[in-house]
Amino acid sequence: MLRHHLSLVKTLLHIDCSPLGDASISRNLSGEFVRRWTQANPSGTVIRRDLNAGHISAIDGAWVAAVFTPEEVRNSSQREIVSTSDRLIEELNVADEYVFGLPMHNFGIPAVLKLWLDQIIRVGKTFAIVNGAPVGLLKNKQAQFLIAAGGTYDPGTPLASFNFVEPYLRAIFGFIGVSDTKFLTAGGAAALRYGNIDRDSFLKPHLDKIEGWFKAAA
Repeated sequence: MLRHHLSLVKTLLHIDCSPLGDASISRNLSGEFVRRWTQANPSGTVIRRDLNAGHISAIDGAWVAAVFTPEEVRNSSQREIVSTSDRLIEELNVADEYVFGLPMHNFGIPAVLKLWLDQIIRVGKTFAIVNGAPVGLLKNKQAQFLIAAGGTYDPGTPLASFNFVEPYLRAIFGFIGVSDTKFLTAGGAAALRYGNIDRDSFLKPHLDKIEGWFKAAA
């Protein structure tokens, strides 16, 4: 159940990943979540990050060297290399909740989201090694993932085993301590391209489910 405490000032981190702009189903869904969240948290703050609006570099040897160099001895070039990662991690730390709008790309997450994840999965920052085992450091957070997929990948369907989005996100966020997660997948979006259903009719059950999340938490 979503936890919305109106007596507390909360922060939501809103991340969109689709390259389709206003035509994006996942952006429609995440936008509706943010609208509902803002109504439920009128004093809250929303941090917005569009992963298609700016460039996040792939990690390379220089990045690895920089993050494993102790902060106090990093040179100016290393500090610059790590600055994006530090900024993205700070957003995660500040926010109480996260909402992600993302499409399924080739049965997995979009490349821009993988680039973002590679920047924020850092030992000593979002996870630690304790007695030889990893321990997530992002505590008391919750994340909602609103996913658009061209096909239908629900459990029990012929293509269910091709859905690598939800299990991957559940595992990777659990690894950094975020085990309070919810998923909504708008499958079958390809029908919109062929005119088999109009956009409003396609979106309605998914928007209703988001509304239901907030009603249940009221």
